[in-house]
Amino acid sequence: MKTNWFYRWLDALSYKLLVPLALLLALAPFTPEPHLVETTGMLFRGELTEPIYIFDFFMHGAGVFILALKVGADIRRRNAPADVPASTSDLASR
Repeated sequence: MKTNWFYRWLDALSYKLLVPLALLLALAPFTPEPHLVETTGMLFRGELTEPIYIFDFFMHGAGVFILALKVGADIRRRNAPADVPASTSDLASR
């Protein structure tokens, strides 16, 4: 599988950095209710209309989104066929 700048960028990020970052951003502030939970509820109720709340939703969800991208890229890379060229002996036997 060919790697482009996007996969190289995701590979540079470690899970040791992304998991705490995603949890911290998603759950902050811890009391009374995390902003990501609150703004997601507002989104489903159709109340997410003010720009500051939309920005807040994207900011608190950014860590989870990047973590999901990295997990998805790792799964895709694991399931992709290897880019190994056929050897000349394999071609001669056909």
